[in-house]
Amino acid sequence: MRRGRRKPPRQEPKYFFRTNHQIKVPEVRLTGDNVENGVYSTSKAMEMAEEQGLDLVEIAAKARPPVCQIVDYKKFLYEKKKRDKELKSKQQKVVVKEIRFTPNTDDHDIDFKLKHAEKFLKEGAKVKAFVHFRGRSIVFKDRGELLLLQFAERLQELGDLEAMPKLEGKRMSIFIMPKKKK
Repeated sequence: MRRGRRKPPRQEPKYFFRTNHQIKVPEVRLTGDNVENGVYSTSKAMEMAEEQGLDLVEIAAKARPPVCQIVDYKKFLYEKKKRDKELKSKQQKVVVKEIRFTPNTDDHDIDFKLKHAEKFLKEGAKVKAFVHFRGRSIVFKDRGELLLLQFAERLQELGDLEAMPKLEGKRMSIFIMPKKKK
């Protein structure tokens, strides 16, 4: 049996809008710059688009009746991609840095990890501090909770505690958000 290369699965286009003859509904709501807004029959809207040498593009298919615009389809897609790229660049990416403890972590080690947490918070990253209980150390839950609360208290100037320590399986964790800069 001969084995060849498999074709990659066909991907749907990221942006798909029905245009012109793909629109099968009887009526559409027309919006845009060069037309009078209102509800028109699909055939009338198509005629208006052809007169202007542009495309009828369905923008909101789920609306009743569907919302369409008379625009140049290629230009419309270009502007949509450009707008989405701009929005994506403006989004703030949240970075989460983890700091791990055990219930028996020594004071010097806590101080050392505290300096790292301060650095992370100053950079604007969210800090996840957790105590990992291994084996029978799970009986020291109260010691782990106390350690996390002291850690959060010492970082109070730079960050706010999101919620009280929460035990999930063998990990007790807290999240510390950086304070907003004024």
